[in-house]
Order: sequence, then structure tokens, then C-alpha cells
Amino acid sequence: MKVWPVQDAKARFSEMLETCVAEGPQLVTKRGEEAAVLVPAAQWRRMTAAQPSLKALLMSDAGRGDLAIPPRGRARRRAVPRL
Repeated sequence: MKVWPVQDAKARFSEMLETCVAEGPQLVTKRGEEAAVLVPAAQWRRMTAAQPSLKALLMSDAGRGDLAIPPRGRARRRAVPRL
């Protein structure tokens, strides 16, 4: 992955875009810190389609079922103080 300072990314955006399409993701830095990544559209679609949303997970039937809860023991419980 090639690293582009933000000034170069702005000045040579077309070149950065062509490199992204040809070679893959491109990292943009701002003041030496990682700021953003430019990824090809096909890769972005694969990344976002692979993970269902939280809503989809909660609404799906996957993972639903009876839980095997062991029976409670007959141990003596402490008395609850009355007020």
C-alpha cells in the first residue's frame, strides 16, 4: 500500500486514483498521521456486504433457540431482611 501525504494526494488525485484501481488501497496521511484510505469500489462493496448490520443480526433467526440452563440447586438461601 502506497502512502500519500495529503498535499500530494490533493495535487495528484488522478494519479492516486489510477494507482488505487491498479494496485489496491492507498493510504493518505495528514501531518504524518494516518488519516484515510482510498480503496477500489469493488473491494469496498465486498467489505461492506460481508458484514450484516446490527439490526439484521437482531431480526434474524440465526442464534435463536432454547438455552440449556442447568437446574437450580437446593442450597439454602440467606434470609432477606424485612424493613
